[in-house]
Amino acid sequence: MPREENIGLVKTQFYTFADPPHEMVLESGEKLGPITLAYETYGDLTPEKDNAILITHALSGDAHVAGTHRVDDRKPGWWDAMVGPGKAFDTDKYFVICSNVLGGCRGSTGPSSINPATDAPYGIDFPLVTIGDMVRAQKELIASLGIDILLSVAGGSMGGMQALDWAIRFPDALKSVIIVASTHLSGAQQIAFDAVGRNAIRADSNFQSGAYYGGPGPAKGLSVARMLAHITYLSDESMRAKFGRDFRATDAPQYDLESEYAVETYLDYQGKQFVERFDANSYLYITKAMDYFDVGAGHESLDQALSGLLAKVLIVSFSSDWLYPPYQSEEIVYALARERKNVSYCAVQSDYGHDAFLLEIDTLSRLVGGFVHHVACPSAAAAPGVQPTASAEEQRDESAGYTSMVELVKPHSRVLDVGCGSGKLLAKLVEERQIVGMGLERSQAPLVTAVHSGLSVIHADIDEGLAAFPDNCFDYATLSMTFQVIEHPRLVLKELVRVANKCILSFPNFAHWSVRSQVFFEGISPITKGLPYSWDTTPNRHFFSIKDFRKFCRQLDIRIEKEIPMGSHPLTHLWPNVFAKDALYVVSAMNR
Repeated sequence: MPREENIGLVKTQFYTFADPPHEMVLESGEKLGPITLAYETYGDLTPEKDNAILITHALSGDAHVAGTHRVDDRKPGWWDAMVGPGKAFDTDKYFVICSNVLGGCRGSTGPSSINPATDAPYGIDFPLVTIGDMVRAQKELIASLGIDILLSVAGGSMGGMQALDWAIRFPDALKSVIIVASTHLSGAQQIAFDAVGRNAIRADSNFQSGAYYGGPGPAKGLSVARMLAHITYLSDESMRAKFGRDFRATDAPQYDLESEYAVETYLDYQGKQFVERFDANSYLYITKAMDYFDVGAGHESLDQALSGLLAKVLIVSFSSDWLYPPYQSEEIVYALARERKNVSYCAVQSDYGHDAFLLEIDTLSRLVGGFVHHVACPSAAAAPGVQPTASAEEQRDESAGYTSMVELVKPHSRVLDVGCGSGKLLAKLVEERQIVGMGLERSQAPLVTAVHSGLSVIHADIDEGLAAFPDNCFDYATLSMTFQVIEHPRLVLKELVRVANKCILSFPNFAHWSVRSQVFFEGISPITKGLPYSWDTTPNRHFFSIKDFRKFCRQLDIRIEKEIPMGSHPLTHLWPNVFAKDALYVVSAMNR
């Protein structure tokens, strides 16, 4: 295992550009300059300048992603658990950059900056900026460092918006993109929360139309805005577990209107802390930029908007995130899949809500660390750390036809491996047949292992994960020892031969003589190598034979192109329904 250490002391740096008369033209059409971006760097840039990773921050973040500014700092950077020696963004290998966004208030040019035309803070005279403007400013910073191509751009929440915009706007300038707990557009609910927060700030009597600098400022309004936003970062499960209905300082109601419950005083604290470090005008501007975000705007579809993307993509969502729910990530995932892009996706099970991208460090580190490692070293066998191991099911699968399956696939084909597990078959196909492969897997643990190993896998329920794919988008679909566990085999098989020209699948033969004998002579539910579970623990939903499958294909008008009975008995090929332990089939749609 690589060592994991903290970054230590770091220093914020500054880059200024767009001096008049060469101001930056914003997407609104207004000009802005000069522009200063605050940024921090970690690790060393290689002489070839090919190991740079840009991390983009969320609404309340800044350039300080890792390490500390002073020895006595109580709290390190906002993603310190992910950035450092031996961590997911390993600074022994990578040169990590993080900048405060344009419009921010942590060293970058924003509403609190001095307007050179008036020699006073901009306030609300500052022009409105977009996520795209933030990204274009970052591109200027990256160019100033002499970096032409980034190894990766990564970010969570609003940082994920920036990362996606980078991949679309500058497709030749990055090799990969990591989008965590984010979206391709702000929906009505997200805009509504932002609007309430902005209204709270503007309703504060100290807002003074944004010209509050030098005065007390709209502290109450900004605090309320932060409280509201913070609620959206949590989840019902996390709030119930953390606070319940506990009182903060008493055991009983005090019958007044002050904050009494633990959750109330927690929100009070969050609001107070935020006011001390953030500018209210920047909050207005940044939330407005998020509301404007819609990568599909101006395109016929999201698919078309993503069609020019070249980067390898990793997308991560969290099950309890109701600010940017998993379905919004999945819309990006399947649009990329339809456009035949290299995409991996994991919907992490978590009770932490939107904040999970800052808290689910173990799972996120496995996904991100392996993904980045394989972008940097495409020919690597596996990422550092725990090496992929085959599950019990995959070990059985190998004896049940992995080699035969591989031999049936033509080199350089496009293959969808359905129920891919930790990717043992998929990796074998990539290695031996040089396929362009994608896996579907519904279980989180093996999927994380597969992505960690550099494979392209999408987190999806097999019974639901095919409808988003268009007809004939794969040369082959493979389904290894999985058909008996799916809930809707009729639907899935029809979908398999729709999305792929040929489907190669294997399953255990329930009519094998060893199964028959256990039922007939012992009167018990059979347990064999191909059906290894007891009746009360088996994941298998369907028990069928070779004859059953032949009849099934006839009913669905599916052509059996090849039947390969598998087993060591000399009569396996003569009487497969009795002597074949497993069966391997190549099937296709009858109309092809």
